[in-house]
Amino acid sequence: MNIAFFLTPKNEVIYENIDSTMRQVMERMEHHGYTAIPIIDKTGKYVGTLTEGDLLWKLKNTPELNFKDTNNVKVREIPRRVNHNSVYIDADIENIISLAVSQNFVPVVDDNGIFIGIIKRSDIINYCFKRLKSQIDN
Repeated sequence: MNIAFFLTPKNEVIYENIDSTMRQVMERMEHHGYTAIPIIDKTGKYVGTLTEGDLLWKLKNTPELNFKDTNNVKVREIPRRVNHNSVYIDADIENIISLAVSQNFVPVVDDNGIFIGIIKRSDIINYCFKRLKSQIDN
């Protein structure tokens, strides 16, 4: 099954720009209750996922940094400890199950790497559950 069926489109996804500040990302994540957020560049290309852990490690490893100063730190300056892989829109759902094990969501890009949305782990789990249940029932 093609993943387009499960796609949460970009216009319904909370994401942030690589040129945003650390404070903007922290406030957006807090407001929406997210632990990770996709990051795109000014051309719309997916460049990675920023997590709460990335933010905490930046604070820990920058002793002079305090909350007020997070307005001066660009997202591009925050190291990301884990590479969250994206998939192309023509991928099959079965091919992204392994990604969903370690990612809350799987970013989806078009052939040019432009971010077009996400597949949520919960949608993948529900799909797998329904398939398993239908096999058991038959």
